[in-house]
Amino acid sequence: MKFLFVVTNLAGGGAEKALLKLSSGLLGRGHQVCLMLLEDRRSYAVPEELRLLVLGRRLHRGWLGKRLMARRLARQVSELGPFDLVVSTLPFADEVVALAGLPKHYCRIANTLSREIERLAEGNSSKATRRSARYRDLYSRRPLIAVSHGVAEDMEQHFGVAHNRIATIPNPFDTGTILAAADQPADGLPERPYVIHVGRYSQQKRHDVLLDAWLQMDSELLLVLLVDEDPRLQSMIDARGLADRVKIAGFQPNPYPWIKKARLLVLCSDHEGLPNVLIEALLCGTPVVSTDCPSGPREILGDCCPEALVPCGDPLALATTMTHFLRNPPSLSVSHLDLYREDRVLEAYEALAGEN
Repeated sequence: MKFLFVVTNLAGGGAEKALLKLSSGLLGRGHQVCLMLLEDRRSYAVPEELRLLVLGRRLHRGWLGKRLMARRLARQVSELGPFDLVVSTLPFADEVVALAGLPKHYCRIANTLSREIERLAEGNSSKATRRSARYRDLYSRRPLIAVSHGVAEDMEQHFGVAHNRIATIPNPFDTGTILAAADQPADGLPERPYVIHVGRYSQQKRHDVLLDAWLQMDSELLLVLLVDEDPRLQSMIDARGLADRVKIAGFQPNPYPWIKKARLLVLCSDHEGLPNVLIEALLCGTPVVSTDCPSGPREILGDCCPEALVPCGDPLALATTMTHFLRNPPSLSVSHLDLYREDRVLEAYEALAGEN
């Protein structure tokens, strides 16, 4: 089979990482795979055997820019020959591919988009209305891949997508690869015991809630943030007097040694799609605490460790639960994570390609 995956760039997000794993996994199963970047930005290493195509050096946003990119994309894809399945991820790439009119195209939805709209409406209601209309127009008329059941329900309830137009396929996880990567040496690992948070700096990730919770935690522990330095984040740390208790370690192409050696991993987002880092931490044997946000955390933790879930936006609840887990580490089971096994996920993509 022949697959095309399209993403804006490989600048370091979870959705981009998942698409790269899908591409590599399908390639390893003997398929032809092309990974298309709309702009040439890469934080992740790309395997040499994977065919990487770059549409341009930088993005051209706006009405005209998207259409020019779509025209170039359609022309380039026509030269590559027909694909059994075309998958784009994240709204900008979804829109460009939709404008290109590529056949057998699925948009892979990696986040709970209604919560994005709600947050936007708090500051700019007219912009939120426009974005909601754009998402409804983009997604209600085409087939989708949702990374979790919560994402699928969100697309049905808030954007008018028919149930039979959504395939729910999670992100793939190769336990052996993750554990091998976790045993690799890593520069800069703290000597002090630490709790870790992995995620880009954005309003969605709620670093403010995490830092407010950390003010109430044991001062002997270090909080490690695997995130690129940002003056806004540093200002939040300094304003709380936490400079000696928080380490910004930067983006790590291999975060697994950091995750494995942590006492605890915490996720404090207001919304997600399927938070990869929770699954990765459990596979590494690291306990987790997470906000019970839409969507994904409850699907991952609800059966095996529901006490790890806390309300969104509640620093006290987050601090209380982190303290409890640090004093009483839970007994971890990963048997329920078979749903996310790489082979099962890749088989689902193969089945989807075979239907078209």
